[in-house]
Amino acid sequence: MDYKDGLNWIHERIKFGIKPGVKRMKWMLERLENPEKNINGIHVVGTNGKGSTVAYMRNALNYNSYEVGTFTSPYIETFNERISVDGVPISDEEIVRLVEIVRPVSEQMDEETDLGVATEFEIITMMMFVYFGRLRSVDFVIIEAGLGATNDSTNVFEPIMTVLTSVGLDHINILGDTLLDIAKDKSGVIKPGIPLVFSVKDEKAKDYVYKVLDENHAKGIELEREILLMRDADEGEFQFQYDQYDFQDIQLNMAGRHQQENASLAIAALLELHDKKKVKLDFNKLIQGIEEMAWPGRIEKIQENPLIILDGAHNNEAVEALVNTIKENYADRKITVLFSAIEGKPLSTMVDSLSEIADQFYVTHFDFPKALAMDTLYEAVKHRDKQKINDFHQFIEEFNGDMLLVTGSLYFISEVKQHLNKE
Repeated sequence: MDYKDGLNWIHERIKFGIKPGVKRMKWMLERLENPEKNINGIHVVGTNGKGSTVAYMRNALNYNSYEVGTFTSPYIETFNERISVDGVPISDEEIVRLVEIVRPVSEQMDEETDLGVATEFEIITMMMFVYFGRLRSVDFVIIEAGLGATNDSTNVFEPIMTVLTSVGLDHINILGDTLLDIAKDKSGVIKPGIPLVFSVKDEKAKDYVYKVLDENHAKGIELEREILLMRDADEGEFQFQYDQYDFQDIQLNMAGRHQQENASLAIAALLELHDKKKVKLDFNKLIQGIEEMAWPGRIEKIQENPLIILDGAHNNEAVEALVNTIKENYADRKITVLFSAIEGKPLSTMVDSLSEIADQFYVTHFDFPKALAMDTLYEAVKHRDKQKINDFHQFIEEFNGDMLLVTGSLYFISEVKQHLNKE
Protein backbone atom coordinates (compact mmCIF):
# COMPACT_ATOMS: atom_id res chain seq x y z
CA MET A 1 0.00 0.00 0.00
CA ASP A 2 1.27 3.49 -0.80
CA TYR A 3 0.14 6.90 0.50
CA LYS A 4 -2.41 7.46 -2.28
CA ASP A 5 -3.96 4.03 -1.69
CA GLY A 6 -4.19 4.77 2.02
CA LEU A 7 -5.90 8.12 1.50
CA ASN A 8 -8.31 6.66 -1.02
CA TRP A 9 -9.33 3.96 1.46
CA ILE A 10 -9.91 6.59 4.18
CA HIS A 11 -11.85 8.96 1.95
CA GLU A 12 -14.02 6.21 0.48
CA ARG A 13 -15.62 5.95 3.90
CA ILE A 14 -17.24 9.36 3.46
CA LYS A 15 -20.07 7.44 1.80
CA PHE A 16 -20.95 5.88 5.16
CA GLY A 17 -21.89 9.34 6.42
CA ILE A 18 -22.07 10.49 10.03
CA LYS A 19 -23.03 7.88 12.61
CA PRO A 20 -23.00 9.37 16.13
CA GLY A 21 -21.96 7.04 18.93
CA VAL A 22 -18.81 5.58 20.42
CA LYS A 23 -19.54 1.83 20.40
CA ARG A 24 -17.54 1.24 17.21
CA MET A 25 -14.63 3.26 18.56
CA LYS A 26 -14.56 1.35 21.83
CA TRP A 27 -14.72 -1.99 20.03
CA MET A 28 -11.78 -1.14 17.76
CA LEU A 29 -9.71 0.44 20.53
CA GLU A 30 -10.13 -2.64 22.69
CA ARG A 31 -8.84 -4.86 19.85
CA LEU A 32 -5.81 -2.58 19.61
CA GLU A 33 -5.14 -2.81 23.37
CA ASN A 34 -6.56 0.62 24.17
CA PRO A 35 -3.81 2.97 23.01
CA GLU A 36 -5.91 5.95 24.15
CA LYS A 37 -5.00 5.06 27.75
CA ASN A 38 -1.35 5.86 27.09
CA ILE A 39 -1.69 9.60 26.45
CA ASN A 40 -1.81 12.81 28.48
CA GLY A 41 -4.80 14.19 26.65
CA ILE A 42 -6.56 17.56 26.70
CA HIS A 43 -10.03 17.46 25.15
CA VAL A 44 -11.29 20.57 23.34
CA VAL A 45 -14.96 20.75 22.33
CA GLY A 46 -17.31 23.55 21.29
CA THR A 47 -19.26 25.03 18.39
CA ASN A 48 -16.61 27.60 17.42
CA GLY A 49 -13.04 28.38 18.42
CA LYS A 50 -11.78 24.83 18.90
CA GLY A 51 -8.97 24.95 16.35
CA SER A 52 -7.61 28.29 17.55
CA THR A 53 -7.76 27.24 21.20
CA VAL A 54 -5.89 24.03 20.40
CA ALA A 55 -3.25 26.07 18.58
CA TYR A 56 -2.84 28.55 21.44
CA MET A 57 -2.28 25.75 23.95
CA ARG A 58 0.07 23.86 21.66
CA ASN A 59 2.22 26.90 20.95
CA ALA A 60 2.40 27.91 24.62
CA LEU A 61 3.48 24.38 25.60
CA ASN A 62 6.01 24.31 22.76
CA TYR A 63 7.51 27.56 24.04
CA ASN A 64 7.89 25.79 27.39
CA SER A 65 9.87 22.99 25.69
CA TYR A 66 7.12 20.38 25.73
CA GLU A 67 6.47 18.08 22.78
CA VAL A 68 2.80 18.30 21.84
CA GLY A 69 0.65 16.21 19.54
CA THR A 70 -2.56 17.64 18.09
CA PHE A 71 -5.63 16.21 16.40
CA THR A 72 -7.66 18.75 14.42
CA SER A 73 -10.25 18.90 11.66
CA PRO A 74 -10.82 19.69 8.93
CA TYR A 75 -7.40 20.03 7.38
CA ILE A 76 -6.54 23.26 5.60
CA GLU A 77 -3.52 22.53 3.42
CA THR A 78 -2.68 18.83 3.68
CA PHE A 79 -4.53 15.81 5.06
CA ASN A 80 -1.57 14.84 7.25
CA GLU A 81 -1.91 18.00 9.36
CA ARG A 82 -4.89 16.43 11.14
CA ILE A 83 -2.32 14.48 13.16
CA SER A 84 0.65 16.72 13.94
CA VAL A 85 3.56 16.99 16.35
CA ASP A 86 4.57 20.51 17.39
CA GLY A 87 2.58 21.86 14.47
CA VAL A 88 4.31 19.64 11.90
CA PRO A 89 2.08 17.11 10.06
CA ILE A 90 3.10 13.47 10.30
CA SER A 91 4.76 11.92 7.25
CA ASP A 92 3.14 10.07 4.35
CA GLU A 93 4.92 6.90 5.50
CA GLU A 94 3.38 7.23 8.97
CA ILE A 95 -0.09 7.65 7.44
CA VAL A 96 0.45 4.41 5.51
CA ARG A 97 1.62 2.62 8.65
CA LEU A 98 -1.43 3.76 10.59
CA VAL A 99 -3.82 2.64 7.84
CA GLU A 100 -2.13 -0.77 7.83
CA ILE A 101 -2.78 -1.07 11.59
CA VAL A 102 -6.34 0.29 11.68
CA ARG A 103 -7.79 -1.15 8.47
CA PRO A 104 -7.75 -4.86 9.50
CA VAL A 105 -9.46 -4.05 12.80
CA SER A 106 -12.18 -1.98 11.13
CA GLU A 107 -12.81 -4.75 8.60
CA GLN A 108 -12.90 -7.32 11.39
CA MET A 109 -15.55 -5.24 13.19
CA ASP A 110 -17.65 -5.11 10.02
CA GLU A 111 -17.42 -8.88 9.56
CA GLU A 112 -17.87 -10.02 13.16
CA THR A 113 -20.36 -7.54 14.65
CA ASP A 114 -23.58 -5.73 13.84
CA LEU A 115 -22.07 -2.36 14.80
CA GLY A 116 -21.75 -1.34 11.17
CA VAL A 117 -18.88 0.04 9.13
CA ALA A 118 -16.50 2.58 10.66
CA THR A 119 -16.92 6.12 9.31
CA GLU A 120 -14.13 8.26 7.89
CA PHE A 121 -13.85 10.35 11.06
CA GLU A 122 -13.77 7.24 13.24
CA ILE A 123 -10.91 5.82 11.17
CA ILE A 124 -8.89 9.04 11.39
CA THR A 125 -9.55 9.28 15.14
CA MET A 126 -8.40 5.68 15.56
CA MET A 127 -5.23 6.49 13.62
CA MET A 128 -4.54 9.38 15.99
CA PHE A 129 -4.97 7.27 19.12
CA VAL A 130 -2.74 4.55 17.69
CA TYR A 131 -0.09 7.07 16.66
CA PHE A 132 0.21 8.85 20.00
CA GLY A 133 -0.64 5.83 22.16
CA ARG A 134 1.60 3.25 20.46
CA LEU A 135 3.97 4.66 17.85
CA ARG A 136 5.00 8.15 18.97
CA SER A 137 4.95 9.20 22.60
CA VAL A 138 4.70 12.95 23.31
CA ASP A 139 4.29 15.00 26.48
CA PHE A 140 0.71 16.08 25.72
CA VAL A 141 -1.93 15.39 23.09
CA ILE A 142 -4.54 18.10 22.47
CA ILE A 143 -7.59 16.53 20.85
CA GLU A 144 -10.23 18.57 19.03
CA ALA A 145 -13.69 17.01 18.93
CA GLY A 146 -15.39 16.65 15.58
CA LEU A 147 -19.18 16.93 15.58
CA GLY A 148 -20.75 17.50 18.97
CA ALA A 149 -19.23 15.92 22.06
CA THR A 150 -21.23 13.19 23.82
CA ASN A 151 -21.37 10.90 20.80
CA ASP A 152 -18.25 12.20 19.08
CA SER A 153 -15.60 9.66 18.18
CA THR A 154 -13.03 11.47 20.33
CA ASN A 155 -15.07 11.04 23.52
CA VAL A 156 -13.47 7.74 24.47
CA PHE A 157 -10.49 8.76 26.62
CA GLU A 158 -9.91 10.21 30.08
CA PRO A 159 -8.45 13.71 29.68
CA ILE A 160 -6.40 15.63 32.21
CA MET A 161 -8.27 18.80 31.21
CA THR A 162 -11.39 19.61 29.19
CA VAL A 163 -12.11 22.89 27.40
CA LEU A 164 -15.54 23.95 26.09
CA THR A 165 -15.00 26.93 23.79
CA SER A 166 -18.60 27.87 23.00
CA VAL A 167 -22.17 26.69 22.59
CA GLY A 168 -23.90 27.75 19.37
CA LEU A 169 -26.50 26.57 16.90
CA ASP A 170 -24.69 24.33 14.44
CA HIS A 171 -25.44 20.79 13.19
CA ILE A 172 -28.93 21.26 14.62
CA ASN A 173 -30.25 18.28 12.64
CA ILE A 174 -28.02 16.04 14.78
CA LEU A 175 -27.41 17.90 18.05
CA GLY A 176 -30.74 19.69 18.57
CA ASP A 177 -32.18 23.06 17.64
CA THR A 178 -31.85 24.99 20.91
CA LEU A 179 -28.79 26.19 22.82
CA LEU A 180 -29.88 24.01 25.74
CA ASP A 181 -29.91 20.94 23.47
CA ILE A 182 -26.41 21.79 22.26
CA ALA A 183 -25.21 22.33 25.83
CA LYS A 184 -26.56 18.94 26.85
CA ASP A 185 -24.55 17.33 24.09
CA LYS A 186 -21.35 19.28 24.83
CA SER A 187 -21.61 18.50 28.55
CA GLY A 188 -21.22 14.82 27.74
CA VAL A 189 -17.43 15.29 27.79
CA ILE A 190 -17.38 16.33 31.45
CA LYS A 191 -15.60 13.57 33.37
CA PRO A 192 -15.58 12.92 37.15
CA GLY A 193 -13.06 15.18 38.86
CA ILE A 194 -11.66 16.62 35.61
CA PRO A 195 -11.68 20.46 35.41
CA LEU A 196 -13.68 22.17 32.68
CA VAL A 197 -12.57 25.56 31.34
CA PHE A 198 -15.52 26.97 29.42
CA SER A 199 -17.34 29.85 27.80
CA VAL A 200 -21.12 29.60 27.64
CA LYS A 201 -23.15 32.80 27.37
CA ASP A 202 -26.75 31.50 27.30
CA GLU A 203 -28.06 31.27 30.88
CA LYS A 204 -30.10 28.06 30.47
CA ALA A 205 -27.19 26.34 28.74
CA LYS A 206 -24.80 27.57 31.41
CA ASP A 207 -27.06 26.29 34.23
CA TYR A 208 -27.05 22.86 32.62
CA VAL A 209 -23.24 22.82 32.36
CA TYR A 210 -22.98 23.63 36.08
CA LYS A 211 -25.49 20.89 36.88
CA VAL A 212 -23.33 18.29 35.12
CA LEU A 213 -20.19 19.67 36.75
CA ASP A 214 -21.80 19.26 40.18
CA GLU A 215 -22.89 15.72 39.39
CA ASN A 216 -19.33 14.85 38.42
CA HIS A 217 -17.67 16.76 41.28
CA ALA A 218 -15.66 18.59 38.64
CA LYS A 219 -14.28 22.11 38.87
CA GLY A 220 -15.76 24.68 36.50
CA ILE A 221 -13.62 27.60 35.36
CA GLU A 222 -15.84 30.04 33.46
CA LEU A 223 -14.89 32.90 31.19
CA GLU A 224 -16.28 36.17 32.60
CA ARG A 225 -16.58 34.66 36.07
CA GLU A 226 -13.31 33.02 37.20
CA ILE A 227 -11.52 34.25 34.07
CA LEU A 228 -11.59 38.02 33.52
CA LEU A 229 -10.64 39.58 30.19
CA MET A 230 -10.27 43.35 29.99
CA ARG A 231 -9.71 44.85 26.59
CA ASP A 232 -7.96 47.96 25.34
CA ALA A 233 -9.96 48.53 22.16
CA ASP A 234 -7.63 51.24 20.88
CA GLU A 235 -4.42 49.23 21.17
CA GLY A 236 -5.86 45.77 20.47
CA GLU A 237 -4.32 44.50 23.71
CA PHE A 238 -6.03 42.78 26.63
CA GLN A 239 -5.47 42.00 30.28
CA PHE A 240 -6.03 38.47 31.62
CA GLN A 241 -6.87 37.60 35.23
CA TYR A 242 -7.47 34.18 36.76
CA ASP A 243 -7.08 33.33 40.44
CA GLN A 244 -3.75 34.86 41.54
CA TYR A 245 -2.56 35.34 37.97
CA ASP A 246 -2.62 38.71 36.23
CA PHE A 247 -1.08 39.18 32.76
CA GLN A 248 -1.26 42.59 31.11
CA ASP A 249 -0.74 44.03 27.62
CA ILE A 250 -1.27 40.75 25.75
CA GLN A 251 -1.14 41.41 22.00
CA LEU A 252 -2.25 38.58 19.71
CA ASN A 253 -1.33 37.90 16.10
CA MET A 254 -4.97 36.94 15.59
CA ALA A 255 -7.49 39.80 15.36
CA GLY A 256 -10.87 39.88 17.07
CA ARG A 257 -12.47 39.77 20.50
CA HIS A 258 -13.33 36.11 19.92
CA GLN A 259 -9.63 35.29 19.55
CA GLN A 260 -8.89 37.02 22.85
CA GLU A 261 -11.55 34.82 24.43
CA ASN A 262 -10.08 31.67 22.86
CA ALA A 263 -6.61 32.66 24.05
CA SER A 264 -7.93 33.30 27.56
CA LEU A 265 -9.49 29.84 27.73
CA ALA A 266 -6.16 28.34 26.63
CA ILE A 267 -4.18 30.34 29.21
CA ALA A 268 -6.56 29.42 32.05
CA ALA A 269 -6.47 25.72 31.15
CA LEU A 270 -2.67 25.68 31.17
CA LEU A 271 -2.47 27.62 34.44
CA GLU A 272 -4.85 25.15 36.06
CA LEU A 273 -2.63 22.28 34.88
CA HIS A 274 0.37 24.19 36.27
CA ASP A 275 -1.35 24.50 39.66
CA LYS A 276 -2.15 20.78 39.62
CA LYS A 277 1.55 19.98 38.92
CA LYS A 278 0.64 18.46 35.54
CA VAL A 279 2.90 20.93 33.76
CA LYS A 280 5.63 23.37 34.77
CA LEU A 281 5.34 26.72 33.06
CA ASP A 282 7.58 29.70 32.54
CA PHE A 283 4.88 32.41 32.43
CA ASN A 284 6.85 34.71 30.14
CA LYS A 285 7.22 31.88 27.63
CA LEU A 286 3.55 30.99 28.10
CA ILE A 287 2.41 34.46 27.06
CA GLN A 288 4.99 34.69 24.29
CA GLY A 289 3.69 31.43 22.82
CA ILE A 290 0.12 32.72 23.01
CA GLU A 291 0.99 36.05 21.41
CA GLU A 292 2.98 34.59 18.53
CA MET A 293 0.52 31.87 17.52
CA ALA A 294 -0.82 31.98 13.97
CA TRP A 295 -3.55 29.67 12.68
CA PRO A 296 -4.41 29.19 8.99
CA GLY A 297 -7.89 30.04 7.78
CA ARG A 298 -8.79 32.34 10.67
CA ILE A 299 -8.53 36.04 9.71
CA GLU A 300 -5.52 34.94 7.68
CA LYS A 301 -3.87 37.55 5.47
CA ILE A 302 -2.51 35.84 2.37
CA GLN A 303 -1.70 39.06 0.52
CA GLU A 304 -1.22 42.70 1.48
CA ASN A 305 -1.69 44.58 -1.79
CA PRO A 306 -4.43 44.13 -2.62
CA LEU A 307 -5.43 42.86 0.81
CA ILE A 308 -6.84 39.32 0.73
CA ILE A 309 -8.11 37.66 3.92
CA LEU A 310 -9.31 34.08 4.40
CA ASP A 311 -11.63 33.08 7.23
CA GLY A 312 -13.49 29.80 7.65
CA ALA A 313 -16.56 31.24 9.40
CA HIS A 314 -19.24 28.60 8.81
CA ASN A 315 -22.17 29.33 11.12
CA ASN A 316 -24.01 32.32 12.62
CA GLU A 317 -21.74 32.76 15.63
CA ALA A 318 -18.55 32.51 13.60
CA VAL A 319 -19.84 34.92 10.96
CA GLU A 320 -20.92 37.40 13.64
CA ALA A 321 -17.42 37.30 15.16
CA LEU A 322 -15.88 37.75 11.72
CA VAL A 323 -18.13 40.70 10.84
CA ASN A 324 -17.35 42.42 14.16
CA THR A 325 -13.62 41.90 13.62
CA ILE A 326 -13.76 43.33 10.11
CA LYS A 327 -15.76 46.36 11.31
CA GLU A 328 -13.21 47.03 14.05
CA ASN A 329 -10.11 46.61 11.92
CA TYR A 330 -11.06 47.41 8.32
CA ALA A 331 -13.90 49.93 8.53
CA ASP A 332 -12.19 52.20 6.01
CA ARG A 333 -11.88 49.49 3.33
CA LYS A 334 -14.07 48.78 0.32
CA ILE A 335 -14.76 45.10 0.87
CA THR A 336 -15.51 42.41 -1.67
CA VAL A 337 -16.89 39.18 -0.17
CA LEU A 338 -16.32 35.87 -1.95
CA PHE A 339 -18.62 33.30 -0.36
CA SER A 340 -19.32 29.59 -0.58
CA ALA A 341 -20.84 27.15 1.90
CA ILE A 342 -21.95 23.58 2.48
CA GLU A 343 -25.33 22.05 3.21
CA GLY A 344 -26.93 22.26 6.64
CA LYS A 345 -25.82 25.81 7.47
CA PRO A 346 -28.04 28.84 8.31
CA LEU A 347 -27.39 30.29 4.87
CA SER A 348 -29.74 33.28 4.85
CA THR A 349 -28.59 34.70 8.19
CA MET A 350 -24.92 34.13 7.32
CA VAL A 351 -25.13 36.06 4.05
CA ASP A 352 -27.29 38.78 5.62
CA SER A 353 -24.62 39.38 8.27
CA LEU A 354 -21.82 39.45 5.71
CA SER A 355 -23.83 41.87 3.57
CA GLU A 356 -23.43 44.45 6.35
CA ILE A 357 -19.73 44.80 5.52
CA ALA A 358 -19.78 43.93 1.80
CA ASP A 359 -19.56 46.55 -0.92
CA GLN A 360 -19.69 43.69 -3.44
CA PHE A 361 -20.91 40.16 -2.75
CA TYR A 362 -19.76 37.27 -4.97
CA VAL A 363 -20.76 33.62 -4.63
CA THR A 364 -19.09 30.53 -6.04
CA HIS A 365 -19.10 26.74 -5.91
CA PHE A 366 -16.21 24.49 -4.90
CA ASP A 367 -15.55 20.78 -5.33
CA PHE A 368 -16.86 19.13 -2.17
CA PRO A 369 -19.60 16.51 -1.71
CA LYS A 370 -21.86 18.77 0.37
CA ALA A 371 -21.02 22.11 -1.28
CA LEU A 372 -24.12 24.15 -2.13
CA ALA A 373 -24.95 24.93 -5.74
CA MET A 374 -24.07 28.42 -6.94
CA ASP A 375 -27.69 29.22 -7.82
CA THR A 376 -28.75 28.35 -4.28
CA LEU A 377 -26.14 30.69 -2.86
CA TYR A 378 -26.98 33.46 -5.31
CA GLU A 379 -30.69 33.35 -4.47
CA ALA A 380 -29.95 33.59 -0.75
CA VAL A 381 -27.95 36.82 -1.14
CA LYS A 382 -30.05 40.00 -1.01
CA HIS A 383 -27.12 42.36 -1.64
CA ARG A 384 -27.69 44.95 -4.37
CA ASP A 385 -24.30 44.21 -5.99
CA LYS A 386 -24.00 40.43 -6.26
CA GLN A 387 -22.44 38.19 -8.88
CA LYS A 388 -21.65 34.55 -9.61
CA ILE A 389 -18.02 33.48 -10.02
CA ASN A 390 -17.39 30.27 -11.94
CA ASP A 391 -13.60 30.14 -11.58
CA PHE A 392 -12.84 31.41 -8.09
CA HIS A 393 -9.16 30.49 -8.36
CA GLN A 394 -8.73 32.86 -11.27
CA PHE A 395 -10.88 35.49 -9.55
CA ILE A 396 -8.65 35.48 -6.46
CA GLU A 397 -5.44 35.54 -8.50
CA GLU A 398 -6.62 38.48 -10.62
CA PHE A 399 -8.37 40.46 -7.87
CA ASN A 400 -7.33 44.13 -7.98
CA GLY A 401 -9.84 45.76 -5.66
CA ASP A 402 -9.24 47.22 -2.20
CA MET A 403 -9.93 44.16 0.00
CA LEU A 404 -11.17 40.63 -0.66
CA LEU A 405 -12.69 38.54 2.13
CA VAL A 406 -12.99 34.83 1.27
CA THR A 407 -15.26 33.00 3.69
CA GLY A 408 -18.23 30.67 4.33
CA SER A 409 -16.65 27.28 5.03
CA LEU A 410 -13.40 25.83 6.31
CA TYR A 411 -13.65 23.29 3.50
CA PHE A 412 -13.83 26.16 1.01
CA ILE A 413 -10.81 27.85 2.62
CA SER A 414 -8.95 24.54 2.45
CA GLU A 415 -9.63 24.31 -1.29
CA VAL A 416 -8.38 27.88 -1.80
CA LYS A 417 -5.23 27.31 0.27
CA GLN A 418 -4.32 24.08 -1.49
CA HIS A 419 -4.62 25.75 -4.89
CA LEU A 420 -2.54 28.73 -3.79
CA ASN A 421 0.15 26.41 -2.48
CA LYS A 422 0.32 24.63 -5.83
CA GLU A 423 0.62 27.95 -7.58
